[in-house]
Amino acid sequence: MRAVLTRVDSASVAIDGKVKSSIGKGFLILLGVREDDEEKEAIKIADKICGLRIFEDEAGKMNVNPADAGAQLLIISQFTLFADCKSRRPGFSKAARPEKAIPLYEKVIAECRERGFEVGTGEFGAEMKVESVNDGPVTIILDTKEI
Repeated sequence: MRAVLTRVDSASVAIDGKVKSSIGKGFLILLGVREDDEEKEAIKIADKICGLRIFEDEAGKMNVNPADAGAQLLIISQFTLFADCKSRRPGFSKAARPEKAIPLYEKVIAECRERGFEVGTGEFGAEMKVESVNDGPVTIILDTKEI
């Protein structure tokens, strides 16, 4: 599983011109599911997202976790995170098919909610417009094969 996590002052996702979800201070998370991912990867990445200390403390150091910062999460499915760009036209054979990806995407959302976070979402497979006001900017790439 792979996530691109951006610290934001605000973020939103719209579908067909209507805002589906919006958050204030928190993380905008683009989440991709790999073809060989299982539930353990969903739990692992949710744990990392919910514990990542990238909010600033009083001294200006990234040392505060999202719960202590009062952060909200906006999680958007993003199969293109597993694009194979060896040729000029990307291939997506490493991305999980929807029948596998959707339950794992939903598992990450559920895990974050179980940890007490307010979580907004996009809609799997929908054409979405995502807006964000980045804070920092701070952007972190997480991959369950590396964390």
